[in-house]
Amino acid sequence: MPSEKVLEAKKALVADLSERLKASVSGIIVNYKGINVADDTSLRKELRQCDVKYTVVKNTMLSRACKEIGLDIADDVLEGTTAIATSETDYTGAARILSNYAKKNKEFAIKSGFLDGEVIDMDKINALAKLPTREVLLANVLGAFQAPIASFARGVQAIVDKGGVDAALADKEQAEPAEETAEAATEETAE
Repeated sequence: MPSEKVLEAKKALVADLSERLKASVSGIIVNYKGINVADDTSLRKELRQCDVKYTVVKNTMLSRACKEIGLDIADDVLEGTTAIATSETDYTGAARILSNYAKKNKEFAIKSGFLDGEVIDMDKINALAKLPTREVLLANVLGAFQAPIASFARGVQAIVDKGGVDAALADKEQAEPAEETAEAATEETAE
């Protein structure tokens, strides 16, 4: 039977893990088998750059933490070597980085994941992994907003380059009599 001190330490660990899971918008659970120290170090560095926390956890501790917050992780997920990557801000970072690493290392595998407190399947994890980063998505949205404004500005600049609004109106007035003459000629040939 473990001592009171050990039990209290384990309870504190489960409580901390529960709080971390509650605060996270996304999380990925992996089997880290087959990873060497150099790869682990570079993987952790890449995850930190995306504001993702990555920790090796005991299956029983993760199971208890998940039960405390109502996250229904399957029992078969919590077997073997287990690590969890969570993020409080980035929905796609952990899935993207860990999926890319799993493609390179055959023994390293994604077991499961969650998004906003709900367990997600591998199809959703793969879909998250394919999404671009938040910065790229924001740049795309900004570009979509700027395109009509930029086109309008180019049109105005073209008018200014031609000599201003007065020149554009004069060109339009010259074009209108020519159009009327062309319409009259078309009507005469039709009769």
